[in-house]
Amino acid sequence: MQQEKSNEKIDKLIKQVEKGFDGDKIIKALMDLREDALVDEDPLLAKVLRLASEYIKEEGCFDHTVEKYEDDEGEEHLVEPGTDNENLIYLLELIKKADNKFNREEIKEMRTFLKLKLY
Repeated sequence: MQQEKSNEKIDKLIKQVEKGFDGDKIIKALMDLREDALVDEDPLLAKVLRLASEYIKEEGCFDHTVEKYEDDEGEEHLVEPGTDNENLIYLLELIKKADNKFNREEIKEMRTFLKLKLY
């Protein structure tokens, strides 16, 4: 994210998630970050933050990741989803460094997954 205060909010949320998965607090923090993404005029981040909060509200968890590994032949494969905490922290780390083109691709994949699951 562009604003330093946004990255500080992400760090605070990551620490909170590391302590435990409290859906209501996480949803509130994600929607606060979404407001920052709107100020930054970054529709991708605004959308994925909204979808992530809706998914947590609806499912009560965050059971998907877009993290990948490359095998010996150079093919990419999705990593098995970890805990809700690990999956959400991975997404938050991507968002924190959303100016990286590879991170943006993974954020787009997460957006697509969340849209398919919710709608």
